[in-house]
Amino acid sequence: MNPFVSSIADRRRWLAGLALSPLAASLAAWPAWARAGAGDCITSSDWSRFAARHIQADGRVIDFDTPQQQSTSESQSYGLFFALVHNDRDTFARVLTWTDTNLAGGSLATRLPAWQWGRQPDGKSWGVLDSNPASDADLWLAYSLLEAGRLWNLPRYRSLGRAVLQMVARDEVTTLDGLGRMLLPWPQSVAKGPTWRLNPSYMPLQLLRYFQQESPRGPWGEIADNTLRMVGAVTPQGFAPDWCAWSSDDKGFVADPDKGPVGSYDAIRVYLWAGMLDAEDPARTSLHKHLYGPRHAIEQGKPMPEYVDTATGVGRGIGPTGYSAALLPYLKAQGAPVPSLPPLSPTHKPLPYYERVLILFGQGWLEGRFAFGKTGELQTHWKSPCPSARPT
Repeated sequence: MNPFVSSIADRRRWLAGLALSPLAASLAAWPAWARAGAGDCITSSDWSRFAARHIQADGRVIDFDTPQQQSTSESQSYGLFFALVHNDRDTFARVLTWTDTNLAGGSLATRLPAWQWGRQPDGKSWGVLDSNPASDADLWLAYSLLEAGRLWNLPRYRSLGRAVLQMVARDEVTTLDGLGRMLLPWPQSVAKGPTWRLNPSYMPLQLLRYFQQESPRGPWGEIADNTLRMVGAVTPQGFAPDWCAWSSDDKGFVADPDKGPVGSYDAIRVYLWAGMLDAEDPARTSLHKHLYGPRHAIEQGKPMPEYVDTATGVGRGIGPTGYSAALLPYLKAQGAPVPSLPPLSPTHKPLPYYERVLILFGQGWLEGRFAFGKTGELQTHWKSPCPSARPT
């Protein structure tokens, strides 16, 4: 058997085995070349291919699968993170410059970036489509800048990262009656109560732990505690929703008033962040205890659904390739001997931007290209061009 998948369709079928077969059977069926152990190595060019397709020379990270050919603060922040993971200083600088110039009006030190930029409704001009910031992107932006400053010994990045983090705490954190301080998805100025919308995937515990060390007097430790409380309250069937809400009237978490209890493309990141959480984090056991849904589905021979009603556990559709990649760290943390993924073929149509990002996270972590320490610090493997895969 050829160890490298020859087409996108082949890769989709290859990954579908993880979602469509009982867990034990599907993992036992992985060929020997795929079950990389300590000392083995699977080369990966996913980052270089992602950068070649999605990152322009000026540093704009493009999502081609949107009508606006959009760039978002999320895509820019992920571009920064993976440039740092791969020790790509030039790409990091270009992505940061574009973000500063086009999303923050040239003043990222004093202004959080707009979340959406792209083709204007007239079909001809380009610019900001929605000037509101998105807090998940702002957290990843602050984290990547702070860690770039530390790892590359560049104080200007650390200074900028601190400024972004301070603005997030000032503008995107509020005190919810009956809960305490919590990260809003957007600025306080556009948030509305008494039912406060929240997004569980916006709050990776790794980043909150890191910010707690960086800013001990900030809200981050309290937000981490409330995030755990939120996950426990909104996962009655072990699946996380894309959105939920806090009711100041009821003093409890409720279904999101707009999206309802559905879990899909946002929620897949909740399992991803949980899977990559350091084994010594005191919340790890509790977090995985609540997020049992995907593991149980796979054990029962069911597909990981593209959409799931988190109140009933009933799903529909089959999650795309990126879902399978995002679940790799999660399954690894659950004790399953999960292999790394083979690289994408360069001769076929690329996967969408978001799926590629999920692959960069899931596969990169599994291969040992990066990790998050107990206090959230980024651990990289720059000296080895092909680090050993994590033991299965």
